[in-house]
Amino acid sequence: MMNRPPSMGYAATALLLLLAVIGSSGCKQEAGSTPAEEVSQVEVVTVQTQAVPDEPEFIGQAEASRPVEIRPQVTGILKAVLYQEGRDVKKGARLYQIEPVPFKAAVASAKAKIAQAEARGVQARQDLARVKPLLAEQAVSQKDVDDAIAEQLSANAALEGARADLIKAQFDLDNTLITAPISGIIERSRYYEGRLVSAQTDLLTMIHRVDPMYVVVNVPETFILKRRRDIEAKRITHPGDYQLRGRLTFMDGTVYPQEGVLDLLEPSLRTETSSRQIRVTFSNPQRTLLPGQFVKVRFTGDTKTDAVLIPQRAVLQGPQGPFVYVVNQENKVEIRDVAASDWKGDRWLIDRGLHTGDRVVVNGMMKISPGASVKAVPWVSTNASATEPVATPPQDHL
Repeated sequence: MMNRPPSMGYAATALLLLLAVIGSSGCKQEAGSTPAEEVSQVEVVTVQTQAVPDEPEFIGQAEASRPVEIRPQVTGILKAVLYQEGRDVKKGARLYQIEPVPFKAAVASAKAKIAQAEARGVQARQDLARVKPLLAEQAVSQKDVDDAIAEQLSANAALEGARADLIKAQFDLDNTLITAPISGIIERSRYYEGRLVSAQTDLLTMIHRVDPMYVVVNVPETFILKRRRDIEAKRITHPGDYQLRGRLTFMDGTVYPQEGVLDLLEPSLRTETSSRQIRVTFSNPQRTLLPGQFVKVRFTGDTKTDAVLIPQRAVLQGPQGPFVYVVNQENKVEIRDVAASDWKGDRWLIDRGLHTGDRVVVNGMMKISPGASVKAVPWVSTNASATEPVATPPQDHL
């Protein structure tokens, strides 16, 4: 067996030491060249206040401006129903005929009593005229003259009573024909031919005047108190209650073309609902609005003076309610709880939580977290990305 020269062992050992030093140096260099943490870029809007219309919206119910009950003024047998149910009727249109024969007889009897009373009056005047001269000749007593005067007064009273009976009999006869007191849509008849109807008791039908129409809204007491405080603090300019107007939206989202006028503000609260009733009048020439219909009414006329508006996509919904991401002066992200009350086009109206100069994150929210450093650039409006969170309407929006 041949022995390896000592010089070759030393050479191998030196080579191994050299490789180890080179490897260690390379690892240190790689560790020292790790790049710094990347700062995310986000798009922000800077909050500014502005004057915007303040238009609260409530649920209302339509009702006829004149619901009129049709009741008989006399008791009798219903002879005929003279109208078509569920149709438009004009004022003065014939609706019902009550059997008129007994009432014609009553008129004739009243006229006969008038004639009888007139004849009695003539006789009384003639008697008085005869006895007065005889009293001067003492041919009759004073009592005879007094009796003649009393008889004349009684005859006059009987005549007035007979005339009053004729007025009542004629009124009853006239009311055997029932006519429409207003123009409107008439309901079905509750009674038909042959039924005995009682004066001022039985409801025959109803007529609804539907042009114009009323829409009644119940406004919560909490809203009324807040609105009053905002007006007193000059946060809202208010032209006056009866200067407000109403815009109506149906439950399917279509907008009613006619603008309504606020014409009644009840002076007291309804204790059962703790709300105040407001009535808005709408023109209804096409009969689009129907009694009992539920609609949404948006009141116009008030203006919010220092409103904060931010894009809808900037408002997120968390466990505690709506919030936004704000970039502070140190370019770090903060979470800010806000009160988002209403939509104005594609923007949220923020009632509380933001101030002039705040920078609110609009794009890039998926890449950040509270406390992270970011690079803020101005936001340019574009269509919402499917990957970005979308604002959720607040649960208490009216």
